[in-house]
Amino acid sequence: MSTYASVAGLQPRQIWAGAVARPLHGERMTVGFIDLEPLTQVPEHRHDNEQLGFVLKGSITMVIDGERRELHVGDAYSIRSGIPHSAETGPDGATVVDVFAPVRSDWNGTPRLPVEAGRWP
Repeated sequence: MSTYASVAGLQPRQIWAGAVARPLHGERMTVGFIDLEPLTQVPEHRHDNEQLGFVLKGSITMVIDGERRELHVGDAYSIRSGIPHSAETGPDGATVVDVFAPVRSDWNGTPRLPVEAGRWP
């Protein structure tokens, strides 16, 4: 990747049913701009990546290490490496921005979608 990019020009990836990520990979971290459809359930999972994120649009209920919290625009979350977590979006869906370290290389194996602007900006 070059030094500059447009979020709308990033290659979208179908990471779960109802969840599309536009990853921006650096050498040691990934920023994911993730659009989630209304009432989408992200199943419980865990990964070696540390994950920090915030809600840009809509609402999402996160369950992180057994603690459930409904999050709205401007709310943030922190997920340590290896911690189980899941999510469910509200009736309007959600757009979140997640930062992962190290790089989220497992997304390279997910289906590519046509490049088009997401729900944000």
